Amino acid sequence: MSLRLLVGSVWCALLSCGNVGLADDWPQWMGPRRDNVWRESGILKKFPEGGPKVLWRTEIAGGYSGPAVANGRLFITDYVTSDNVKVDNFDRKEFSGVERVLCLEESSGKILWQHETPVKYTVSYPAGPRCTPCVDGDRVYTLGTEGHLFCFAVADGKVLWEKDLKKTYNTKAALWGYSAHPLIDGDRLLTLAGGEGSHVVALNKMTGEEIWRASDAPETGYSPPTIIDYAGTRQLILLQPNAVVSLQAETGKQLWSVPYEATNGSIIMSPVMVDKYLYVAGYSNRSLLLEMDAQKPAATEVWRDKRNVICPVNVQPFVIDDVVYGMDQKGVLRAVRIPSGERLWESDETIGTRPAGSETTFLVRQEDRFVMFNELGELIIGELGPAGYVEIDRAKVIDQTNVAFGRDVVWSMPAFANRHAYIRNDKEIICVDLSAE
Repeated sequence: MSLRLLVGSVWCALLSCGNVGLADDWPQWMGPRRDNVWRESGILKKFPEGGPKVLWRTEIAGGYSGPAVANGRLFITDYVTSDNVKVDNFDRKEFSGVERVLCLEESSGKILWQHETPVKYTVSYPAGPRCTPCVDGDRVYTLGTEGHLFCFAVADGKVLWEKDLKKTYNTKAALWGYSAHPLIDGDRLLTLAGGEGSHVVALNKMTGEEIWRASDAPETGYSPPTIIDYAGTRQLILLQPNAVVSLQAETGKQLWSVPYEATNGSIIMSPVMVDKYLYVAGYSNRSLLLEMDAQKPAATEVWRDKRNVICPVNVQPFVIDDVVYGMDQKGVLRAVRIPSGERLWESDETIGTRPAGSETTFLVRQEDRFVMFNELGELIIGELGPAGYVEIDRAKVIDQTNVAFGRDVVWSMPAFANRHAYIRNDKEIICVDLSAE
């Protein structure tokens, strides 16, 4: 074949594939842009008869952490123990085991390397780690339940640096452990640490050395550090158990603070922006709407503790236009308009049973619909809008292997990459094919 014909053939092949879309990774909590949007195309519209195909299964141990997928590798953490950690206690009991970081081949599930750290748990819900690994180039960062922070080389699992947050900052793990997913911001890794004057710390992502520490809080809390660019300033927003605080992202200097009271220190969601409004909420029915100043870094209270809004306990809410969608602590899916706080609708259909409280359905937007994963181990395809929830299809893909409030659950956020879903429970992680034919 002549060079001209070869080039022409390749060009035609590329054109014919143009509507398929490029594959994408899921390198951290909530995806590449940390917004729970799956931007790949070529995803099936309904499940095939019998459910989607499981391409591989790999045995792992317990944990709530989701997987991260990047550059042909998958990273997941777990906790190996002979103790009975299948409990939903609200006490601080001790459990002995080993936290692991596992690197798998994304295409096959084969374990390429692993790292083990003996860890004594002193937290409630002790099944395993909470935080999703964060992949940044040739490095991956993990944060364990008791505050063991690691930076690994992606290639071989070599420990490049590590830090014991409890020891370094003279503090203890929150009741439900270190659960706030660290955030990479330029040359900094931002993470909640706890302790006096160090509620949040910025570390050099290459060396682990501290760049700055900031803010006081009576407890560490669980809300991940979130950066919002507003009023010409990159504001690091912290949902502390006693306040909503804005810091200058580069220096940690406080810009503003508004009091907030989280029941039992339970503030979990990441803050969301709805136009000029910042919305936060948590248990028990503790909500707060702030109006951000467009001219300078400042915020004023619009309302707080409004009834019948969305107060999440496990699931990050999702914003479309002026409507917030999410699972309320009651265990129902709701839609709330901002800034009025008007509840547009609620539905218990994603779980399909009478809500008992804290039911979990993770929400990920894919084009004009949502791919959801509920605590029953089901993938759901559905639509969310101001008029209501419309279910298109659902399929059971993995077993419930843990307990919460007397019921069997699986409480782990999947990853969505390369037209696949990567889903774990306390026994295995699976790769589910969601590509359209």
